[in-house]
Amino acid sequence: MFFNSIAHAMGAAPGGGGESGGLGGIISGPLPMLVLMFAIFYFLLIRPQQKKQKTHKAMLNALGKGEKVWTNGGILGTITNIDGDNLTIEIAQGVNVVIKRGFVADKDGKPAADAKK
Repeated sequence: MFFNSIAHAMGAAPGGGGESGGLGGIISGPLPMLVLMFAIFYFLLIRPQQKKQKTHKAMLNALGKGEKVWTNGGILGTITNIDGDNLTIEIAQGVNVVIKRGFVADKDGKPAADAKK
């Protein structure tokens, strides 16, 4: 009973007023909406994140001795030694910590030599 009324209500309009199946059917279908949603996600989420990763990687590769850096753990220190992917960071006078280069979150700005002046 109930399903018959739904099926009858969903039937084509009398006189063959259904879609022609041409270009109008493609444009109003779900495929263009999916493409549009992907484009929005790409330009609002994916692309900015890729740019941010690229600049962070360039910053990590440009690290040098004497620069103040913030680690992902929130520790501020000065790079005292670089051994490949390992950085020795002085977090207090005489206190050194060795971390991987990838755990540096940000540079603090000026090198430590400039900060002492």
